[in-house]
Amino acid sequence: MNRLFSRRDFLASAGAAALSAWLRPLAFAGPADGHRPNVLFISLDDLNDWVGCLGGHPHARTPNIDRLAARGMLFTNAHCPAVICQPSRAALLSGIRPSTSGLYGFSDHRQNAVLKDAVMLPQYFKQNGYYAFGAGKVFHLGDTDPISWNAYWPSKIRNRPNKTIPLTEDLPGNGFAELSVPVNFEANGIDWAAMDVADSEMEDGKDTDWVCRQLLKRHDHPFFLGYGSSKPHQCWYGPRKYFDMHPLAEVEPPLIKADDDADLPPIAKGWTRTGDYNLVKKHGALREAARAYLALGSYTDALVGRVLDALDQSPYANNTIVMLWSDHGYHLGEKLRYHKSALWEETTRVPLIVVAPGVTTPGARCGRPVSLMDMYPTLVELCGLPPKSGLEALSLVPLLKNPAAARAQPALTTHNRNNHTLRSERWRYTRYSDGGEELYDHENDPNEWHNLANDPAYASIKAEHRAWLPTVNR
Repeated sequence: MNRLFSRRDFLASAGAAALSAWLRPLAFAGPADGHRPNVLFISLDDLNDWVGCLGGHPHARTPNIDRLAARGMLFTNAHCPAVICQPSRAALLSGIRPSTSGLYGFSDHRQNAVLKDAVMLPQYFKQNGYYAFGAGKVFHLGDTDPISWNAYWPSKIRNRPNKTIPLTEDLPGNGFAELSVPVNFEANGIDWAAMDVADSEMEDGKDTDWVCRQLLKRHDHPFFLGYGSSKPHQCWYGPRKYFDMHPLAEVEPPLIKADDDADLPPIAKGWTRTGDYNLVKKHGALREAARAYLALGSYTDALVGRVLDALDQSPYANNTIVMLWSDHGYHLGEKLRYHKSALWEETTRVPLIVVAPGVTTPGARCGRPVSLMDMYPTLVELCGLPPKSGLEALSLVPLLKNPAAARAQPALTTHNRNNHTLRSERWRYTRYSDGGEELYDHENDPNEWHNLANDPAYASIKAEHRAWLPTVNR
């Protein structure tokens, strides 16, 4: 029987079951020849916790991401530095916070006064003897940040091939084969359709083909290989077989609280973007939207699986660090919105998996709050490169060795100037530019339905978190 569900109701049981199912005795040893390890850096776009091993949705079908988590460490409390693509990626690839750089939108980071000369993560590896190459959406802008790479596919000034997906007006039912009322949701920032195309006909499939070929080649230098999927970013157009994996009648939409914005500060209410939610609800498409997002998550997972299979078949399987992440999450109706660009759990919490030969333990999980910005110093340390100065991040290596290691600093996420949220193990504290506040107790309120910020009983909790807010807001 179908029912509405709370997206984290089954987190513990589902996450543990997924890991157990995919755990296999793949033992990574340290580099046998003494050379530095390679890096496979896997970037996903808009993927929230609707992943099997994270337990965000009971019908998530992501067996390949799950098996990667089973090989190393899954960070269950990882958060993005910003909640839209460009500032998040610019921050994690530079190690410099959005509040420090002042990059909050979609401008070129090389035109930013602070980031114009920043040494980006692949660029630092390139400077230290690595061959840095890649394909797909790693940097947000289409030119890939050319100085960061030795080579890129299709080229250093174009990070993705042409799309081969038909335009919305060419799709059956105007993109909604499952809906009786044709609606152009794309005009409102949301659209989906099952396509009669093979995986490799889509741009992400072409990127995957190229990356797999590179892994099966001989490389004479240690490499940093970036692989970026542009999905499940909107629009949710994907091969039909992944929609078929999620029969509509079996898909459960998330539990949505009708007055979820009632206790929000005024500025936050403006971020709920109820228009998309009201449009989907008006046409009775909550289930269809959830199905489409699940389908594109499964498509993305299948591509990741092909890359992992190529790595396993390559000479580099035992000497390659794999790091998988998503640039930010996504709302599927929670907080009355379909989008990102907000400072709640659905938007900030993301998958982060690290498999480090000789360091991580298969099946390990860590609940400490961490930031995607921590990937930069972590990879530098794991690969034995000189420490990089100026990074506003912490290495994850102590946690990779011991998931219970102390870590006092909460994870920081920023959206536009002087709007910040801090996620600790138990709490989320948010402070907006107009002084508005939110406080949520994740131990008792995992859906963030009850804002405690105005309750004097929690003044000390707010003060503890407020001490971690950035002092620089450019």
